[in-house]
Amino acid sequence: MTLRNVLLLILAAWASACSAPPPTAEHVLTYASPYPPTHPFSRADIEWMRQVEKASGGRIAFKPFWSGSLISSDMSMVEIRHGIADIGLITPIYARGGAHMLRAQSGFYGGVQDLADQVRVYDCLAARFPAFGDELQGLHVLAVQGGNFPGVLTRNRPVRSLADLKSLRLRAQSDAIDVLKRLGADPVNMPMGEVYSALAKGVIDGVVAPADTIRSLHFSEVARYFTSVHFSRGAYPARAMSDRAWRRLPPDLQALLAASKPVWEAALGREILKAEQAGIAFGRAHGIRFQPLPAAEQSRFDQLYGDYARLQADQLSAFGIDGGPVLDAAQALISARKTRNDTSCGAAAPKISETRG
Repeated sequence: MTLRNVLLLILAAWASACSAPPPTAEHVLTYASPYPPTHPFSRADIEWMRQVEKASGGRIAFKPFWSGSLISSDMSMVEIRHGIADIGLITPIYARGGAHMLRAQSGFYGGVQDLADQVRVYDCLAARFPAFGDELQGLHVLAVQGGNFPGVLTRNRPVRSLADLKSLRLRAQSDAIDVLKRLGADPVNMPMGEVYSALAKGVIDGVVAPADTIRSLHFSEVARYFTSVHFSRGAYPARAMSDRAWRRLPPDLQALLAASKPVWEAALGREILKAEQAGIAFGRAHGIRFQPLPAAEQSRFDQLYGDYARLQADQLSAFGIDGGPVLDAAQALISARKTRNDTSCGAAAPKISETRG
């Protein structure tokens, strides 16, 4: 393909992203994501947009900007807060600062069962502990996102035991970094959008990621082994609207967006689960070798993960945050779900609105 054709394709994509919304819409809201429109996250985003447009009777329309054309992964909270886009995908787990609780709490979910429980526990914690809302000032959370449980995907060295993690340079989420260091790995935290290039160049040896990335992020092209080390990841606020954009809407449309939170979360859940199955099937068809971690090794890993969750909770005191009660509350909620099938928030205080800002 010639350079001229590449440029024409880029211009066509940009024109499509900037195409005019329906002229009858009273409120045109920009939406930004670092992912392409074909990504599972984006498919859920598009489903939500269409439902909101319909529910609003055409009073709301969306103008999406995909593939990082408007916001980044590591600065998305700041970018949305300052109105670079009205609504966007935010990633507090990659934030460079100002999201200490939101980053740490994602490691407090040891033993969590599934995506729905991840979101439920997050909502209960956010309702009970003001530090969550403090870190979301200027933003109105429209959706909380759980995720498939990560494993370890490596370029050319299989992980058959925890000892095999030694000396591997792995991209990992912040809640897993301490335990990986304890096991002798060399973890780094980088936005997922940078991982393909880092794997291809050998900058990293692997990535802690769910199986859906094998297909959705094309990791089968740059890695060969997937080990199902179970990381009990948590949920985090993942879609948000700037306060200034929120205040431009009349109360009835604000209420519509607030009520659409479970709609967006359900769409995300469906797409995430579908992507995992597709990723596994795609990986098997494209030479990825899957192996489980032996049960005794997983049990040891779970113990270490829990120990370091406590350490991370204690370290929040450096930022004036008491993390211990948050970890205890998360574990109590997860235990109640497993032992009594209790999905309530228990002793949590009345829920703080997701639209706090």
